[in-house]
Amino acid sequence: MTENTNTTTTRPVLVTGATGMTGRRVLSQLRERGVETRAASRSSAWAFDWSDPTTWDRVLRSAGAVYLVQNDLDPRTPEFVQRAVALGVDRIVQLSARGVDGPAYFEGGGEPPAHLLGERAVKASGLEWTILRPGWFSQNFGEGLLVDGVRAGVLRLPTADGATTWIDAEDIAAVAAAALTEPGHQGRTYELGGPRALTMAEAAAEISRALGRTLRYEPISEEEYAKGLVAEGWSEAAAGEMVVALSAIRRDLEAKVSTGVQEALGREPRDFSDYVARTFHAGWGRS
Repeated sequence: MTENTNTTTTRPVLVTGATGMTGRRVLSQLRERGVETRAASRSSAWAFDWSDPTTWDRVLRSAGAVYLVQNDLDPRTPEFVQRAVALGVDRIVQLSARGVDGPAYFEGGGEPPAHLLGERAVKASGLEWTILRPGWFSQNFGEGLLVDGVRAGVLRLPTADGATTWIDAEDIAAVAAAALTEPGHQGRTYELGGPRALTMAEAAAEISRALGRTLRYEPISEEEYAKGLVAEGWSEAAAGEMVVALSAIRRDLEAKVSTGVQEALGREPRDFSDYVARTFHAGWGRS
């Protein structure tokens, strides 16, 4: 959308989820721009805990903009946004999720997704806002949900032959950094995905070539997958929510190529092969 790199934020940018997959990348990219940041987490100097509202005001006070990553287990975005307004924040960039506004997107879901409720609160706040709706992160293979399967050599998932336009978290962070500091992104909702859709088998094949060993994809039933998560210590509710989220892949709802990165940054998103080349190599994952 814009090549203007002049920042409009002279006050600090608060980054919630600062140790998370996107938060730490947003911090890095903001700091590369010379932007003053507040890295908010339970263990940081800017101590912040979603479940403890007494920690909110200190990190929000005098901040000019906020990168908002909600706690999915205890989403309190509407209350947090109220405090941001009261304490003079100008701008919020919210990390949401692809498909939250589609009634049939998350099969078996009941109430409106928490991300959608958060979006409504952000949009109604009167602040400048930008919503990011990414699909599944490429980084899930190397540091997230799928990393144990990659290490073990088999991905056992209830996704059938569904495809996904894997989005690089570095691209999510680049869009967030632009929206937090530049003009031209206010009132926009960016759907973020990679430039092509790959099935789990195709993604596993690319990673296999980089590792020099076989990573196999094995489709399984939703029931078997949920039982496996519970056996690993997940609650039944959390396991059920993951099954619902993965159902969008199984039904090929994640295969649509999105244009958000191009709209926000004026360039194409990074390809999955770029992520694989940066991340995986012979001996990866072995102690």
